[in-house]
Amino acid sequence: MTGRNLKGISKYKKIYAAVISIFVFLCIWQLAVMFTDVGIVMVGPIEVIKLFFVSMVKPIGHDTIQMHIVWSLSRVMTGFVIGSALGVVLGILMGWFRPMNALFRPIYEIIRPIPPIAWIPLSIVWFGIGEPSKYFIIFLAAFSAITMNAFAGVRAVDPELIGAARMLGANNRQVFTTIVLPSCVPHIFAGLQIAIGSSWATVVAAEMVRASQGVGWVIIRGQDSNSTVQIMVGIVAVGIVGFALAVLMRWIEAKLCAWNVRGR
Repeated sequence: MTGRNLKGISKYKKIYAAVISIFVFLCIWQLAVMFTDVGIVMVGPIEVIKLFFVSMVKPIGHDTIQMHIVWSLSRVMTGFVIGSALGVVLGILMGWFRPMNALFRPIYEIIRPIPPIAWIPLSIVWFGIGEPSKYFIIFLAAFSAITMNAFAGVRAVDPELIGAARMLGANNRQVFTTIVLPSCVPHIFAGLQIAIGSSWATVVAAEMVRASQGVGWVIIRGQDSNSTVQIMVGIVAVGIVGFALAVLMRWIEAKLCAWNVRGR
């Protein structure tokens, strides 16, 4: 049997295992709701799944669940793209140029431990209650995650490779473009994985504070109306989209960095 066939079988085994684990989890959840006191405070998966599909046709508020997801994704992509771009640039510059590291890293290390949601009150003061405040919060979530990974990627470059390149006559620009940048790509993708997850979690929190659309709004609206099933629908949407974003990022990494795919 060829390696490709073995790889295909292993892939299907993972899919089957995932389906079985989800099915078992849903069964345990449903049985717990039916036969224990969990049912007092928790709805079963059948009700949640039913409302989830109903919400695809019947709006929650002004929009269906698909449009709430689109609203949240549009906010995430805006902040994520800007934060990731600036984070990659700053991380690489700090890792390669010592003056940049000395100048910017102390400020970055002060900002990095602060949770993005801690900035929500200030973002509302600075940008108002509209979309810019949400973009700013998501930007911080993505920026903090990707900067450190890009920095670590540059610092992890094998110094022997750099030394060998210099011995062969490569100048600083050539070393940077042919050795440093390709070597730190895996670290950057690892940071992008973290950044997209952090951005998605952050937009949910931002929408729970002040919004009229989005999955975070669906959850907080369910709380206001004392609808546990709506809260669970919002949580399920968050989980599904978060999983899809992680899979998408892995697929992009596999296409662009086939020589160094992680997590197989």
